[in-house]
Amino acid sequence: MKRTQWKIHGEHLVDENRHIRLSTVDVELPDGVKFTQYVARMPHCAMTLVLNENREALLMYRHRFIIDKWVWELPGGYVDGAEDVAAAAAREVEEETGWRPRTMDHLVTYQPAIGTLDQPQEIYLARGADLTDTAPDINEAEDLRWVPLDEAIAMVGRGEIVGAATVVALYRALSLDV
Repeated sequence: MKRTQWKIHGEHLVDENRHIRLSTVDVELPDGVKFTQYVARMPHCAMTLVLNENREALLMYRHRFIIDKWVWELPGGYVDGAEDVAAAAAREVEEETGWRPRTMDHLVTYQPAIGTLDQPQEIYLARGADLTDTAPDINEAEDLRWVPLDEAIAMVGRGEIVGAATVVALYRALSLDV
């Protein structure tokens, strides 16, 4: 089977800051059709599915203004520079929730929207967590809750969990029967 790649004829920066690099790329398809595609590149992200001994997931309730909706999500955020990804994921859990994961095991790596966005996402599985003196970041979550894994899956179906990282993590955990 012959594989042909798209030809890239140039990339032009539209805007850039520490959270995103937005550009347009002039491309040509194998059949000769040419067009311009917007491309967004964002920093590496790390999230954690924290499960306690009762198979309950630690979820954060927050408002996402872009979709103007209150949703439940996993804790997570950007990896800082050369920071170890697992360490970044654990740091984000503690900063956002006040819980410190006991273990960190890689669960899955994925790209959320490869047609337009380059943003590597790594999800870790933490088995158990200890409550710390760190106060949860009030800018991150309105509420925190330990939710049974089966109930969290049902929340996806009801539209209460819509973020790709949380959906991917929950279904990956379910497939592995963690």
